Amino acid sequence: MTAAEDVPIEVSKLFDTILVLDFGSQYSHLITRRLREFNVYAEMLPCTQKIADLTWKPKGVILSGGPYSVYEDGSPHVDHDVFKLNVPILGICYGMQEIAWINGKGVARGDKREYGPATLNVKDKLCALFADVDHSQVWMSHGDKLHALPTGFNIVATSDNSPYAAVANEDESIYGIQFHPEVTHTTQGRTILKNFAVNICKASTNWTMENFIDTEIARIQKLVGPTAEVIGAVSGGVDSTVGAKIMKEAIGDRFHAIYVDNGVMRKNETEEVYKTLTEGLGINLTVVDASDLFLGRLKGITDPEKKRKIIGNTFIHVFEEEAAKIKPAHGQEIEYLLQGTLYPDVIESISFKGPSQTIKTHHNVGGLLDVMKLKLIEPLRELFKDEVRHLGELLGVPHDLVWRHPFPGPGLAIRVLGEVTPAQVKIAREADAIFIAEIKAAGLYKQISQAFAALLPVKSVGVMGDQRTYEQVIALRAIETVDFMTADWFVFEAAFLKRVASRIVNEVDGVARVTYDITSKPPATVEWE
Repeated sequence: MTAAEDVPIEVSKLFDTILVLDFGSQYSHLITRRLREFNVYAEMLPCTQKIADLTWKPKGVILSGGPYSVYEDGSPHVDHDVFKLNVPILGICYGMQEIAWINGKGVARGDKREYGPATLNVKDKLCALFADVDHSQVWMSHGDKLHALPTGFNIVATSDNSPYAAVANEDESIYGIQFHPEVTHTTQGRTILKNFAVNICKASTNWTMENFIDTEIARIQKLVGPTAEVIGAVSGGVDSTVGAKIMKEAIGDRFHAIYVDNGVMRKNETEEVYKTLTEGLGINLTVVDASDLFLGRLKGITDPEKKRKIIGNTFIHVFEEEAAKIKPAHGQEIEYLLQGTLYPDVIESISFKGPSQTIKTHHNVGGLLDVMKLKLIEPLRELFKDEVRHLGELLGVPHDLVWRHPFPGPGLAIRVLGEVTPAQVKIAREADAIFIAEIKAAGLYKQISQAFAALLPVKSVGVMGDQRTYEQVIALRAIETVDFMTADWFVFEAAFLKRVASRIVNEVDGVARVTYDITSKPPATVEWE
């Protein structure tokens, strides 16, 4: 059997859908997120999508921003058949300029680049797109702008630097805005997007996780049939746990979850995962202790990319061995593999811009596909992280697990900078446990997107009990973010950091000093390696 992709349910055929065509903007995925926040289903496809190839008709289309100039050779352009769908269209930034270029070509470089906040002055207060929107702050990010009104359009709003900040052809239900309503800096951006999707496109607001559960379980049951069995790796994180639970609801004990203890997990991780998944959620789970194997292969390795590859390859090896031991009751081989792909992963793969450079390798089980010749089931591939959390709560996954901070696939191996040894892992694990415990005790856990302790490959002089010490340094990191593409460091009170540092130095053998990382992303990444 050859490796095959899962054929997900065509949600766009079951729910009214807004189609977002991506021109490579860093904000494109936010448009989709914002629409779903008020229960309108939205899908993102690249701007090169041929309309004739769609198997469904959208209720409306949004053309995103992008880093290009519509008048330059090689710039992306939308399939003109989009205007033959006879549905409302909204162009944002580059998308607006694309509409203008098609309707008169009045786009050129501005006298100056407009980036940052601007005050919007709504001239046409009867325009449906701006219902309940007056003077407001919007976020601009463009070098080009309209220098003439497109044929058939009227001016709806202006700003100091954009005489055509918003335009409309309401007879054709085509709108263009120069600013970005999808970012939080635009104070009434959600209202504008809701006006478009709900009031203008008449899209139903019935995209809910309650509806998704029923349709996805029915799809899995139809896909797998009454006898086939499924395997899947679980890590204890929210994505793999929710995916496992929905498989349990769909096919019961015919789903076999495998948890591999790689020796670089958080404190008490294996015990907690086993208890939660088996006793709490009733999932058929196999736990494999492969810590000695992983740590043995990491001995002497200091390069973070090598660490990731060793852990990824070893995981595939162990997972394959354990999967081969499972003997389905009906005597046939296992056919399907559960994978916890989320919609941001799908977006990244179809984005017009795409990733331009590999910052670091992401650990996943993608390598299993060719090795094991299994067919994929990806029940979460239509969902954003917040939707997965909501789904988890509906399925009865414990609240603490649903809201648990992300944990990297390579685990503590990339939080122990330098060589990964059992002793170094223990130091990082104990320091991390203290940090997280204090965050929870202070009631700050849900305010923070991710927090952890990293063990640095340096030593520092200290004094304990009137004696000189020369031991290691722990760096604490805590960040706030919406989408993990950018992040700011979390501002703790000094007393909190003082308490955490005191506990770590006193309770964790081998630590002489604690620091706090105050670097944003960019320029730093969230993890240190």
